[in-house]
Amino acid sequence: MPILPRLILPCLALLAPACAAAQAIPYQVPASASDGWDVADAGRRGWRLERIAALETAIGRGDFPGVTSVLVAQDGHLLYERYFNGGGPEVLNDTRSATKSVTALLVGAAIDRGLVADAQARVYDAFRDLAPWQHDSARKQAITVEDLLTMSSAWDCDDDNPFSSGNEERMYVSENWTRFALDLPLRGYAPWVKRPEDSPHGRTFSYCTTGSFLLGALVERASGKPLAEFAAEVLEGPLGISRVQWNHSSEGIGMGGGGTRYRSRDLAKLGQLLVNGGTWQGKRILSADWIRQALSVHAQAREDADYGYQFWRFRFTRDGREQAAWAMSGNGGNYVFLVPERKLVAVITRTSYNQRDVHPQSQRMFGDYLLTAMP
Repeated sequence: MPILPRLILPCLALLAPACAAAQAIPYQVPASASDGWDVADAGRRGWRLERIAALETAIGRGDFPGVTSVLVAQDGHLLYERYFNGGGPEVLNDTRSATKSVTALLVGAAIDRGLVADAQARVYDAFRDLAPWQHDSARKQAITVEDLLTMSSAWDCDDDNPFSSGNEERMYVSENWTRFALDLPLRGYAPWVKRPEDSPHGRTFSYCTTGSFLLGALVERASGKPLAEFAAEVLEGPLGISRVQWNHSSEGIGMGGGGTRYRSRDLAKLGQLLVNGGTWQGKRILSADWIRQALSVHAQAREDADYGYQFWRFRFTRDGREQAAWAMSGNGGNYVFLVPERKLVAVITRTSYNQRDVHPQSQRMFGDYLLTAMP
């Protein structure tokens, strides 16, 4: 196959601080660094550099506001790395709810170590010292770790419904987030809402940050360590991730539901760990079984998206065929996309928080440009 020509890409050099005006620079192989990443030339590997150039043009003209970085890795090699709008290699990106996926990995690490029995463990059993809690019932006490991982617990908790008792904004202003979660009432089912037994995969999905937070609190209790310390020990340290910022609840519990900050290359490492089935540079970090469970469909989130263990599964079209991709996803249009069968990882960081249409925009960036650039 002939080597594709070097294209003039209309954006910024690697370390440039902004993308206010397009500057013509050639495609550059990502810089080698002592962070564990192997780098390679995308053109020599058959990638369509003109599609990457088109993406940079679209970013430069403002089609995708707030983009701070785009990175692509395949087969364990970092192929593409660009920063925009104040982004940079050392910037700690606030990826918001992408943290939820990291929390799922920490749950898996706790299970791998026997600190939590399995995904069927009952959540309330880990918080017996805080009993009694409000709205207690056999149905509440039957809530499992898997129910929280799949956003399908019996709680009345829906971040998309401002009237929901468990809406995340109510948790944020409460004095004790753990107590807030444990005291939640159970949900009912309006006539237009499918009950679990009538839903795909037997689960009624509702997006619930409170549940993700409680998963982090459960990991803290099971490990006897702050969530950030446990994450550094079992996940970030083994991946060579040295700069991280975790948030905390009102009472000081690690915030497993959102806001953890990572550098873009480190986000790509998390993605690479997943497409590798739990290994990094040949070293086993998480069990292959947990990765398989996390990246399996357990619930239908929307008509166009499914859900695993705190991971989204979207459907794209490439060369006239459907191409599924898993994703870590967060407010502002932040994504780590994964196509395990193609060993593909793509990172998109953005700062367009609380703005409409940014998630479809980021999905277009991946589907219309990066997927179509792949050989």
